[in-house]
Amino acid sequence: MEPYRYTLLWAAGTVLFIFISSVALGAIARGIAQRCGYSRNRLEDVFAGYAFAAPWIVGFVLFVVAPVLTSLYWSLTIYRLPNPPVFVGLANYAKLLFRDPDFRAALLNTLYIAVFGVPAQLVVALALAILLNQRVRGEGFYRTAFYLPVLLGTNAAVLLSWVFMFNANTGFLNQILRLIARAFPPFQELLRLFIFIVESTNAAFLGIQTGNFTLFQRVWQAGLPSPERVPLWLENPLWLKAAIILLLVWSCGNMMLIYLAALNSVPPEFYEAAQVDGAGPWQRFRYITLPLISPATFYNLVVGLIAVLQLFEQPYVLLRDRPTLAQSGYTVVYYLWRATFRFNEIGYGAAISWILTLLILIVTLVQFRLERRWVHYDL
Repeated sequence: MEPYRYTLLWAAGTVLFIFISSVALGAIARGIAQRCGYSRNRLEDVFAGYAFAAPWIVGFVLFVVAPVLTSLYWSLTIYRLPNPPVFVGLANYAKLLFRDPDFRAALLNTLYIAVFGVPAQLVVALALAILLNQRVRGEGFYRTAFYLPVLLGTNAAVLLSWVFMFNANTGFLNQILRLIARAFPPFQELLRLFIFIVESTNAAFLGIQTGNFTLFQRVWQAGLPSPERVPLWLENPLWLKAAIILLLVWSCGNMMLIYLAALNSVPPEFYEAAQVDGAGPWQRFRYITLPLISPATFYNLVVGLIAVLQLFEQPYVLLRDRPTLAQSGYTVVYYLWRATFRFNEIGYGAAISWILTLLILIVTLVQFRLERRWVHYDL
């Protein structure tokens, strides 16, 4: 069959299916309403309402509810294409939680990135929003420039550009760090301290993952690195998560916009009254700005944590052609993709997705339970 005719047949079949399902759902709704004793005019309204809502309802059932239930069933099976699924109950979940060190490493890596990455995003986004909230010349240009990373996104082309910039010897980042260190010697000492903190923290974390703290002992005993040292972003497992966190901070433009809108909503009279009472800049920020923008902080925190727990593109591109660094950069979603599409473990991957869903649900519920303690909605 010609591709053009094949496409037309599929399009016609889709339109026919939408029409039939709409009429059928409207008729079912009208029949239920008729049994409930609705008037004739009300029955026509029920039919029309459900008939017009049917495309969305049917689409939701077919493309959301059905895949979710199918995924739940597959998570209870051993399913390797092209073989049919074999029901094994909770065996996949037991293996993931108790007998799979790679999944444990991926889960801990994801939590590490969430614990350090999201606060870093919040701090940088708030700092940028405060700077951009000043009425200065070229304000629109600066706002566009800082929001540009969000427009560029985290697609493969942008991330591959970051791979080149992360090169330890010729990368843009380390070249800039070397230039600043030579021009301003105190910065060199700060850079050495930063390298020591990052490497010792990640070495301790790897020790917790593997139960072997030999690497941490070496880093700790070596002390501050030599003045010539620069971050080994993609050449050392101690730096891979730091590189991913840096990418998260680079793309915090959405959080910045939310904070900018929140800062503009703070009444200026509050600052004027506090200034009359003798409050300094830090006191005004701490006791007026932070409480009044706490709803924006809460929103950014919830959305940021959900996004980080589903992190995939950054480790997928950064770990490309770097198998020796893989375990230090696994995230839960990356491990899900690896199990499902590389090793054809459909059931195992479905179980990973359900554990991730429960993790996101628990983290979000905990945040909403703690919300009332620090979020202020009333001026």
